[in-house]
Amino acid sequence: MPDEMKSLARALMALEVLAASPNGLVGTELAQQLHVDKSSASRLMQTLVRYGFAERDMDTRRFRLGPRIVSLSRIVLAQLSVRDQAKAFLRRLAEETGETAHLAIPAQEYALHLDQIESSATLKVSTPVGTLVPLHCTSLGKVLLAFGAVPIPEKLTGYTPRTITDPAILRIHLEQTCQQGYAVDDEEYEWGVRCLASPVFDYRGKVVAAIGVSGPAVRVSLEKTPQLGAFVAKVAGELSEQMKFKGPESQNDCAH
Repeated sequence: MPDEMKSLARALMALEVLAASPNGLVGTELAQQLHVDKSSASRLMQTLVRYGFAERDMDTRRFRLGPRIVSLSRIVLAQLSVRDQAKAFLRRLAEETGETAHLAIPAQEYALHLDQIESSATLKVSTPVGTLVPLHCTSLGKVLLAFGAVPIPEKLTGYTPRTITDPAILRIHLEQTCQQGYAVDDEEYEWGVRCLASPVFDYRGKVVAAIGVSGPAVRVSLEKTPQLGAFVAKVAGELSEQMKFKGPESQNDCAH
């Protein structure tokens, strides 16, 4: 095993050992449990402390899990909560529109597909859970951009002739998204596919996810977009209410 992989494996083992020791451990105890010498254990823990994954009590000299672990845990729990609470709303979107319904969350420079309910139609759009898609040319991603969940990427890659690659034009498009409450992907990411999405707010009034529908452009026509977009926004608003969203006064302003 390469040295980098050994170091990573030991770091992960150290976190597991600390998680199982609520009172913390001193360096010699960690070295024994990790089967390494004391100096190696000390260097490992210094790195974990530097990045916030561990902390050391200066009085007892004991190491414990750090604030970064707590932060990541909250993120994971929030994501699980969104997925669980969104399931019924995704099913409603799929059943009432006849198209595939999606749920996505921000993941750095992408939107991460967290869940979906597929359309019952033979011709349908399907995106596997776990797929990362661009922000600037998908309806789910544009919602996250418009309401300030993530910044506009520096590079706007073109995927189809309809992809917006000019930042100024994209900002105008995002302002429109804020005003109407939903974003449209008009064959911008995949030719022949049209999508609509709206934001999901949590109890703080922060955008934590986006939900929407995708379908073949021949079925999701531009003429249907206003009515379909309004319905998606309505369902997203109801999910936000369930997520303890308090109303427009708490909502993020348009970020662009």
